[in-house]
Amino acid sequence: MKKKYLKMMVAALTVAMTAGFFTGCGSKTETTPKTATKSAEISGSITAAGSTALQPLAELGAKNFKVKNTDATINVQGGGSGTGLKQVGEGSVEIGNSDIYAKDKEGIDAAALTDTKVCVIGFAAVTNPKVKVESLTKQQLIDVFTGKIKNWKEVGGADIKVTIINRPKSSGSRATFKEFGLDKKEEATGLTSDSSGAVKQAVKQTDGAISYLALSYFADATNKAGLNILKIDGVEATAANISTDKYKIWSYEHMYTKGEPTGVTKAYLTFMTSSEMNASITKLGYIPMTDMKVKRD
Repeated sequence: MKKKYLKMMVAALTVAMTAGFFTGCGSKTETTPKTATKSAEISGSITAAGSTALQPLAELGAKNFKVKNTDATINVQGGGSGTGLKQVGEGSVEIGNSDIYAKDKEGIDAAALTDTKVCVIGFAAVTNPKVKVESLTKQQLIDVFTGKIKNWKEVGGADIKVTIINRPKSSGSRATFKEFGLDKKEEATGLTSDSSGAVKQAVKQTDGAISYLALSYFADATNKAGLNILKIDGVEATAANISTDKYKIWSYEHMYTKGEPTGVTKAYLTFMTSSEMNASITKLGYIPMTDMKVKRD
């Protein structure tokens, strides 16, 4: 009787220990991996607005970032550098894209913003092909945009009236071109287009037209169709010439945040400045920061 009772006690104890073991294992398996996975996730939605010169790269970067972070969304808008700086300062967007330094834009509290330089972009004077001019001196370029030269035949081109197409005063492309292409001279009154894309179409469709575009808008032969890209003092707007400052009309492309970036904003900026983006930066006509041989304040 005692032997039978002892066997029953041993069996009951074995069952209890086995059940406790599996219960403990089940608890660990259920909680630990889920906690670790959630802490690594990047999620949320932000908006980057401003420079239309930077917009093609910002959009491609947002697309590539989304592939890696499916729960994150980067909305990219244009509007011009001035608009981007104003909106990020107000807190209505998370990132303000700009072709110019915030400190150089009137009405912007640059001290409240954090600057992330993502690349360099060159700007070229572009004309309608009927103009029949391949190169201008720096002084001729200034004379054309200030209205001193009114017909293309005055610089060896066709007998066609010069039509100036400008960007709004809020445009970083305009500010950059005016400072480094026109020595800060005031442009003559002409037509105005709200974006780089609109400028490109207007130049193609207007006989005698001249304007300026970021190199990202004609990075390959297909995009150059219908445009004549001017050399300045015989120097072409190429990555090689810009990286050594032989060609002078260029600027840094900035992504500004209000204060230090956090969360998905920080993750996106880290991705945009990583070596992983260098191939895309080059393909779209921009220049990686690591390729620059000179610096500009």
